[in-house]
Amino acid sequence: MKTKKSLFNLIFWIILSILFNIFIFYTRGEASAIEYFGGYIVEMSLSLDNLFLFIMVFSSFKIQEECQERVLLYGVIGAMVLRLIFILLGVAIVNKFRFLLYMFGLILLISGLKIFFKENDNEQFNDNFAVKNLKKIIPVTNVLHGNNFFVKNNGKLYATPLFVALIIIEFSDIIFALDSIPAIFSITTNTFIVYTSNIFAILGLRSMYYILAKMNNMFRFMKYGVGCILIFTGIKLLVLILKIEISVINSVLIIIIILLGSILLSLIFDSNTKKKKRKIYH
Repeated sequence: MKTKKSLFNLIFWIILSILFNIFIFYTRGEASAIEYFGGYIVEMSLSLDNLFLFIMVFSSFKIQEECQERVLLYGVIGAMVLRLIFILLGVAIVNKFRFLLYMFGLILLISGLKIFFKENDNEQFNDNFAVKNLKKIIPVTNVLHGNNFFVKNNGKLYATPLFVALIIIEFSDIIFALDSIPAIFSITTNTFIVYTSNIFAILGLRSMYYILAKMNNMFRFMKYGVGCILIFTGIKLLVLILKIEISVINSVLIIIIILLGSILLSLIFDSNTKKKKRKIYH
């Protein structure tokens, strides 16, 4: 029932985003509408890698599903505020120093290649930079206390694993923004388009998380799709040095093909795995 509700919620946010895109089309023109759609697709695609990280964080700290919702809610609110700051700064800097787009392109290219070689399965979140610094400020208890971020024990204030999970998620979103925002800059540097496409994508993240959490094994090739999207957007920015410009329409089509291709491969692979298991069972 939770997955079904999340699916309906996700569809609602997607429809709302489409309606907003229609609004942009009639108020700002076709070019802006395509840029918004491209930004939205990029943000949604790259968000998937971050959501898989959330699954690992909650699993690592053994946080139950009923407690995850509060962390995700605060995570979404934090992401909306952080994106506004990053986008305003990013657009202002890029408009003043256009050569930084080439640097963003290189960062995206390296980030995309890293995805093909990194292994997240054994990641130790207790060694996370944000967690290490949190422990210097406030002691952390190893025991969950319901939905509480903090708990008092013998008159001393402790942070709970739930708060630690929130810190990791917020910190990872800062790292994630360093990839996703430059990727959208490969589509447009219009502040309004960049921020609204980000926000509408973020609004559907909680619902998407619950779907992915239930169907995690079915999307094993998604991270490689995300890697390919990062590589493509990186190349798109780098080739500007050679005065080669890939149009927004072609960029959006390529990103959609990569995303759908990774989903299709994941589903085919999952289907073949299930067939093999059935044969072994019989």
